[in-house]
Amino acid sequence: MRPVAEETTGTADTGRPPSLWRNRAFNLLWTGQCLSDAGSAMATLALPLLVLQLTRSPAQAGLVGTASLVVTTACRLPAGVLVDRFDRRRLMIACDAFRLVAYVLLGLAVVAGAADLAVILVVVAGGSAATAVFSTAEYAAVRSLVRPEQIVGAVARNEARSYGTSLAGPPLGGLLFGLGRALPFFGDAVTFLMSLVAVVCIRRPLQEPRPDQAPAGSAAWWQGLRFVLGNPFLRALLVIAAPLNMAFTGMIFAMTLSLRRSGLPPALVGVVSMILGVGGFLGAFAAPALQRLLRLPTLIMVLCWSTAALMAVSVLVSTSMVTAVPLAAAVFLGPAANAALFGYQAAVTPDHLQGRVVSVILLAATSAAALAPALAGVLLAHLSGRTAMLAFPVLVAVSAVTATFSTGIRSMSSRPTAPAPE
Repeated sequence: MRPVAEETTGTADTGRPPSLWRNRAFNLLWTGQCLSDAGSAMATLALPLLVLQLTRSPAQAGLVGTASLVVTTACRLPAGVLVDRFDRRRLMIACDAFRLVAYVLLGLAVVAGAADLAVILVVVAGGSAATAVFSTAEYAAVRSLVRPEQIVGAVARNEARSYGTSLAGPPLGGLLFGLGRALPFFGDAVTFLMSLVAVVCIRRPLQEPRPDQAPAGSAAWWQGLRFVLGNPFLRALLVIAAPLNMAFTGMIFAMTLSLRRSGLPPALVGVVSMILGVGGFLGAFAAPALQRLLRLPTLIMVLCWSTAALMAVSVLVSTSMVTAVPLAAAVFLGPAANAALFGYQAAVTPDHLQGRVVSVILLAATSAAALAPALAGVLLAHLSGRTAMLAFPVLVAVSAVTATFSTGIRSMSSRPTAPAPE
């Protein structure tokens, strides 16, 4: 594999590692995904609006989001196998090309008046499957694009990208949909084209050489699962990530319902959601500074316990907009934890297992998050708002206890050493 210095500039003579901002390969991938994520956020808003206009049915509009989530979850493990078996660059190019064509065809169908629920669901299902493969390949490729000491910073940059596009994409999607129903889908297709070009322009390999073909079928993903369960840190990551994701998703959902039941206008509820997004966006930029101040095990423990306490405070003021303040502070801390945990995962996992290990962890985390709205709804239906919402700080406390007592977390070093290729 080529040395990283071939696509970075200007630090070898100073004795300091090059800045991540000067890493050409990583910045190409990151910029392409900024555009692609923004386009996907536009389409995610526009798709249920389109279905609602076509069918006048909120239930069918909701079906679009459910279909996307179900397909993405179902494709996680197969995506990990593909990413470890085939060339990651070619997979990413194929996924972008597929999504580009799919959303151009959807836009043309909308213009021609031929778009119906069946057409929309086919595009959403295909696009979600391609996104599952692409995102797994992107996670796995980061380790090949940056120096070991920069992996955590690279994951933090990706966190900032995610929060930033989630803030910018939906308003832009709403604006374009108001100007023309097909525009958000054509716009999404353009962003996939830009992502494809960015991936093509990366000259460095996105994986280490693979002398042996990876096993196929169930044996392949079982190999990844066995590696996760056999590594103390990765086992702890599973137990930490799943409750954290469920808690954040459920808490935000329950908070939204609680504010509406207390009479807060929908516009102000939207402002609360924006405050949370801004908290995460700022937290992603603060993540590297937090990681420099604290050792990784201490950082994870502090963030988990702080998040549990801040969520509990948010519950106490859950009937007013003030509830967004402590919850935004908890969201602010989230990117640092994610960057530390997933950055460390990328460093300690052999390259030929990256895709499968990432897919196992993401499957556990996203499946837990998918159950959160249903859990919140059941709790709110049978308990008072504050009592129901207390379930989510308790979930975070499970993660905090794991972080405190797990040998896998306590053994984390500040600069993990990447395992040698096998």
